[in-house]
Amino acid sequence: KGVLYGTTSGESCSSFGTVFKLTPTGTMTVLHTFVYNHADGLDPKAGLILDKVGNLYGTTYFGGANSYGTVFMVTPSGTETVLHSFNGLDGENPQASVVRDAAGNIYGTTNIGGANNLGTVFKLTPSGTETVLHSFAGYPTDGAYPLTGVVLGKKGILYGATYGGGSTRDGIVFKVVP
Repeated sequence: KGVLYGTTSGESCSSFGTVFKLTPTGTMTVLHTFVYNHADGLDPKAGLILDKVGNLYGTTYFGGANSYGTVFMVTPSGTETVLHSFNGLDGENPQASVVRDAAGNIYGTTNIGGANNLGTVFKLTPSGTETVLHSFAGYPTDGAYPLTGVVLGKKGILYGATYGGGSTRDGIVFKVVP
């Protein structure tokens, strides 16, 4: 239908980012404005994914119950729900888009946090259960600081890249089998 959805990042007194809808005629509608209240997410830095009924899914870099970022959903009418608040041990500061499989599971990465504070790959079920699929360990045998999300391949295998870690400390390309 030509409708575009996106996010704006921001830190001001009135807005800490938005989720918006842009029609082919150029009409922009703000569906949700993130506000500083520690329950809501803050500062979405990535794109969104859309499900069959029009719900949008994304991440925020900050905010949520623990201030380490969130995975959120926004309905077509603009109601936002925090699906998961990161706690540091399960990751923090997600800044990439998420992917969704046919069963409705959401997969993504966090830039830092996890067992070694070097980032994680996570899975979030439709019922809200979050699982850390991988905590990056860094140099010399593993990656560190994934800045991008994951790609969902055949048989549910996830592929991605990290900014650091690996034998040269310049990052790695990884795969995770859930």
